[in-house]
Amino acid sequence: MKVAVGRPGTLSGLLLRIGQSLFAASSIAFMVSAFGFSNYTAFCYLIASMGLQALWSFGLACLDFYAMWIKRDLRSAVLVSLFVVGDWVKLYPSSFTPKLFNTQGHYSC
Repeated sequence: MKVAVGRPGTLSGLLLRIGQSLFAASSIAFMVSAFGFSNYTAFCYLIASMGLQALWSFGLACLDFYAMWIKRDLRSAVLVSLFVVGDWVKLYPSSFTPKLFNTQGHYSC
């Protein structure tokens, strides 16, 4: 089996998940710092979506760290399927939230 860069339980996987968490947290910070962001429903849902992204990525980074610490391989079919389905599920809220809601209307969160 080929060794994939960024697979769960490796240093590159850990660094990728930490990067995902940091970018999600920084996007939340930039959106919250915008004046009147709470007047737009799309921003409210996008902030919630990025919060989910940050938590999911941080949780997987912790799992990667733990796997490296106990020197355990995470190439189990069940675990990899969980990672794939989880990444797939969290993709949709962050990708389609701005398209689903009117960003020109003024609504409160």
